[in-house]
Amino acid sequence: MTLFLKLLLAHILGDFCFQPDNWVADKRLHRYKSSRLYIHIAVHAAVLAVLLSFDIAYWAGFLLILSTHYLIDLAKLYVENSKHAVRYFLLDQALHITVLIGVTHHYAPFDAAFAVSISASHWLLITALALAIFVPAVLIKMLIAQWRPQTEETDQAKRDSLFRKDEESLIRAGRFIGILERLFVFIFVIIDHWEAVGFLLAAKSIFRFGDLRQGKDRKLTEYVLIGTLLSFGSAILIGLGYLHFTSLLK
Repeated sequence: MTLFLKLLLAHILGDFCFQPDNWVADKRLHRYKSSRLYIHIAVHAAVLAVLLSFDIAYWAGFLLILSTHYLIDLAKLYVENSKHAVRYFLLDQALHITVLIGVTHHYAPFDAAFAVSISASHWLLITALALAIFVPAVLIKMLIAQWRPQTEETDQAKRDSLFRKDEESLIRAGRFIGILERLFVFIFVIIDHWEAVGFLLAAKSIFRFGDLRQGKDRKLTEYVLIGTLLSFGSAILIGLGYLHFTSLLK
């Protein structure tokens, strides 16, 4: 169990935490010629090596994970399309996790009656946190891409480069807001303070949707609302999943 959680954590960090959007775009554009594809695999190798404590006993599994990750990612670049992005994303992740399960079973054959140490609980918490913080952002972005409103750029925005810098800063701030809200929701769920989840949702609604309503942009309001509910919902589901698996470890 501990080995699988380490491998899964390495996958989450490599695929979601340490892979910027411009890397993904470069891979889609250049495919096997993309330098970002090989940097991405190198990052996975580094994270795996650290989490496995550079133990040479896992060298075969280490090489298998990296080689299959490269092949799965490369195949996805050639077959995916924007219309079925979510489907290919889920298939891609399922294949990666299947490899991790196979590697884990090779080194530590599954036993329904296995005893789990305290360290396994810690790995479960770390993995759940990484899952809640990084994975939903990528999935939500793909799910709501079809509803993204098209806004016209004003003449002032075209002339004012400072405005563009401010806009980029707000985009990055929005990403961190999403990370923080999922982190808070996850914590509130696992400590059984559901009222705090409602308070957080209400507070965000007051600050965010008030401005949108004043702007009279209904499509943008609905777009942000869908993203917010998906973000909160994913964090709640991950929190409940963590509590369920924690109870199995007792």
